[in-house]
Amino acid sequence: MEEDSLKRRTELARPDVSVDEAKAILLEHYGISEDVTELGSQQDRNYRVDTGEGRFVLKIARAEYERVELDAQNAALRHVGAKTNAPMVPRVIPAGDGEEIVSAAVRDVIYQFRLLTFLEGTPLTRRKHLSAETVSALGDLAGRLAVALADFDHPGLVRQLQWDLRRAGPVALQLLSAMTDVDLRKRIAEAMVGAMRRVQPLMPELRLQAIHHDVTDDNVVSRAEKGGRLMPEGIIDFGDVIQGWLVAELAVTCASLLHHADGDPFRILPAVTAFHAVCPLTEAEIKALWPLIVARAGILVASSARQLEIEPENAYVQGNAAHEREIFDVAVSVPFELMDHAIHQAIGKEEASPALPETGRLLPDIDTHRVGIVDLSLLGPHLPADRWHYEDTEALLLQSAARAAGTAATRYGEFRLTETRLLQAKPPQTLALHVDLCLHGQTAVHAPFAGQLHQRGGRLILSTHGLHLHLLGIEPARLEDGSVEAGDRIGTVPGDASALGFMRVQFCTAAEIDPPPFAAPHQAEAWRRLSPSPGPILGFDCDAPPPQAAALLDRRQRHFARPQKNYYREPPQIERGWKEHLFDVEGRAYLDMVNNVTIVGHGHPRLSAAVGRQWSLLNTNSRFHYAAVAEFSERLTALAPEGLDTVFLVNSGSEANDLAIRLAWAYSGARNLLSLLEAYHGWTVASDAVSTSIADNPQALTTRPEWVQPVVSPNTYRGPYRGESSAGDYVGAVAAKLEELDEKGGGLAGFICETVYGNAGGIPLPPGYLEAVYQMVRARGGVCIADEVQVGYGRLGHYFWGFEEQGVVPDIITVAKGMGNGHPLGAVITRREIAEALEKEGYFFSSAGGSPVSSVVGLTVLDILHDEALQENARTVGDHLKERLQALGQRFPIVGAVHGMGLYLGVEFVRDRGTLEPATEETAAICDRLLDLGVIMQPTGDHLNVLKIKPPLCLSRESADFFADMLAKVLEEGW
Repeated sequence: MEEDSLKRRTELARPDVSVDEAKAILLEHYGISEDVTELGSQQDRNYRVDTGEGRFVLKIARAEYERVELDAQNAALRHVGAKTNAPMVPRVIPAGDGEEIVSAAVRDVIYQFRLLTFLEGTPLTRRKHLSAETVSALGDLAGRLAVALADFDHPGLVRQLQWDLRRAGPVALQLLSAMTDVDLRKRIAEAMVGAMRRVQPLMPELRLQAIHHDVTDDNVVSRAEKGGRLMPEGIIDFGDVIQGWLVAELAVTCASLLHHADGDPFRILPAVTAFHAVCPLTEAEIKALWPLIVARAGILVASSARQLEIEPENAYVQGNAAHEREIFDVAVSVPFELMDHAIHQAIGKEEASPALPETGRLLPDIDTHRVGIVDLSLLGPHLPADRWHYEDTEALLLQSAARAAGTAATRYGEFRLTETRLLQAKPPQTLALHVDLCLHGQTAVHAPFAGQLHQRGGRLILSTHGLHLHLLGIEPARLEDGSVEAGDRIGTVPGDASALGFMRVQFCTAAEIDPPPFAAPHQAEAWRRLSPSPGPILGFDCDAPPPQAAALLDRRQRHFARPQKNYYREPPQIERGWKEHLFDVEGRAYLDMVNNVTIVGHGHPRLSAAVGRQWSLLNTNSRFHYAAVAEFSERLTALAPEGLDTVFLVNSGSEANDLAIRLAWAYSGARNLLSLLEAYHGWTVASDAVSTSIADNPQALTTRPEWVQPVVSPNTYRGPYRGESSAGDYVGAVAAKLEELDEKGGGLAGFICETVYGNAGGIPLPPGYLEAVYQMVRARGGVCIADEVQVGYGRLGHYFWGFEEQGVVPDIITVAKGMGNGHPLGAVITRREIAEALEKEGYFFSSAGGSPVSSVVGLTVLDILHDEALQENARTVGDHLKERLQALGQRFPIVGAVHGMGLYLGVEFVRDRGTLEPATEETAAICDRLLDLGVIMQPTGDHLNVLKIKPPLCLSRESADFFADMLAKVLEEGW
């Protein structure tokens, strides 16, 4: 009878009550006659009621749901509401006669009506991406609700409910029996069998209590933080409250998160950790959790399919069907055992590794002291230059090592650079869970322990209690039965004894799993438990040492001065680069969209060879006489406008700007220097003095020395004057400052500014601005300094120098960053008379500036820029990228503007395009999400609300599109 009742309930359609009929009920029983809007639901019907006194929800249930069940929901709402200070749950509103549940007929059918307060907030359902913080907060909310309900009891909690995971098996049978999709029915059935087989022996130990049983993305309302992230804070719809397994509360929550997981079930782990922190789970509950998540996923898909057969027009069910199918697909994408390990690790209850049996040698005929270990890691000596990405690299390196040593092997637990993939949104599977060997054909393979031998899918598998040895690439010996003893010969390496062959060795602790050869880094520890090292049966050390990124960061923070910041709160350990890509020690490739220092790209072989050769010959200071410094100085002046014929070579942009300021002082005999607000010019005393960016120095506007004369920045996007026609207003502001200086006396040494507003995100100066300002400065005896450290040297694509766009010629050019491609190299280019004015203060000297190595670096970078047409590439790829980014502005209101040109671009984010309120927190979160998707990006500008896009000039069109696609993904799915 009980199962028949449950079956009938699974086949119920929603109450057939229209908007007008709902209004009539509201007026008759609650005295309300207001706007009514239908809300989605599966088997009841809900209407939002908007009144002058607030919002409410009218809930309508069929008569088949007993009154005591609805009363239990009301009582649970009161119970939880009394235990929590914040409005965590709705309140029940009695009808005019004081009844909380109204029974009334609509077209001769009896329905049950309740009125609740409406909890304001945003549901999580339609936000595709949920941050780890949001996921954790949802787990915390579910845990706190479970604690609040722990002492709640009511007769209506004992009820028949298809969602009750205690009945998942029978419910699945009923639902699947009517499913017409044969393939899907088979997949769900197999998943349910696997899940219930694991849960059944744990059932006596699973705690029972009152649970909400539906704390899901649909039934949680959230507030939007200032940065745009949603944080759950309220729970609605107590329609599934029941006396059930406590762990089912968490299982239901985690299942709902799987369609926000981008295919990765490990994304639920922050919710598990947070739930356990407030509502600790027992060992049995921990083991039951993932199987119950799988069971919930199967029931969701089967139930929706069944409901749509009953009620095809149910838009709510139709809308949920796709993401419920995704929940199921993600849930069955990994082995039960893997998630069991991951969940134990997440809550700090990892079990001890099972002891391996006594083992012998798998390959007793090889000399374990003469095994060539091939290092395929990021810093391995076997992967110079770009050899890592050739398809046959691993096999060729193994063969080479085997010819030298007789036998060669890869390493277990190694993050292989050879397995990385460029321009991928998801981390590649780089952790090796096996060992590959290259050895002579006909080498005998022996059983290292007694067990059962069988073949599956091309693998030879030797199994004993809790351990399974997988061998690939060997010729099995003929065995009369499956039983073998330790030491028995079970196969040979194929091929002639004089030739080399390959075999793969891998352990697995689960009988039904064929373990993958590689695992993604964030799943590494769980997979290590499931697929431990085969080292004990090989007889030599084949384990790679794990990376120590966290410990290394701690060392950095202990000894590296605190003002020297690093990107990101949890930065990846980057140890290698190639072209526009960076690689961390776990083999993840990142697209480097921020590194304007490495202008010709990372790891350039031509530059590496030139530097290596010069180091082997000579490196000293520039007071010695050698060819490279003369040639480099000559090349630099040839790039500058006529008349700028003299070069100083220094180590950095800060030093270049510092020296430029000293030159202005020496040449003019005056001290006052005009600079722009929001600018950044360096860290030395003088270059910092003229830097007024509050993002770099929050005290910048109140700590400038008297000789610094800042003027309003000609920011045509968010400055006091907007648009290209604003040049006159900004020039007028400079004129007013100069008139003020004229009245005070003391003269003017000069004017320094970036020729494109780089620190603000590449905003161009208004047309004619520099021409007018330069004229006023020179009329007062000052010199004009063009800071090209960030924006010059071909980066703009359309111009080699930024000042060319303004049609002016400065008196001094400062340049650095890209001219050394990461080597400390900077330059000041000026006129002879300005340079020689410095001799009044003595001679100038820079130990490394202009050294033989520095000069060769500078020359080689110029050669590469020319020979590889990188300025042209900056123009064509940059223009394409800017078009892609501007198109995003048509789709997403947060994109206020796209600044810049070539490969110096800025995307400015605002909360309101009218007020231009900076989206500072959103920008930081967007950068964090881009890192997760494989893109290095950082904010800039005084409000830190601009993406500073300045990649190596070798950026390919494909890479530019990847960046635009990933940014679109973030803006569409959330951060």
